Amino acid sequence: MSGKRSDRLAHQLRDEISQIIQRGEVKDPRVGFASIPGVRLTKDLGHARVFVSVYGSKEEGEATLKALKHAQGYIRTLLSKRLRVRQIPDLDFILDTSIQDGIRMNEIINALPEVQEQSDAPVHEDDEPQSTEHENT
Repeated sequence: MSGKRSDRLAHQLRDEISQIIQRGEVKDPRVGFASIPGVRLTKDLGHARVFVSVYGSKEEGEATLKALKHAQGYIRTLLSKRLRVRQIPDLDFILDTSIQDGIRMNEIINALPEVQEQSDAPVHEDDEPQSTEHENT
């Protein structure tokens, strides 16, 4: 039973925190274009790990994360007005780089055929490898 409750609360937290960020309710200019791909709660529902994905450079991601950590109390206050739970969990914002990692892996995979095409290219006569064996005459 508590698994369903935990999942439901995690979804609600993710949706509400996403809306808070998208609506610009956190007025810190360091908060960039961010999304919340997931929230994980402890079994006692007292702590939430909020994963934040930021579109932009690593520095922009770190700045956004710092701003959200600074605004944690304000975000919890907004959540307490929107959610019907006894206690809003402590929020721990964590930078999620899985989207950037996926993009980087996709770029690497897309580059593979180019590497194979280069290795399949005909070898010029000038580029022939020289034999390392010494001929005895």
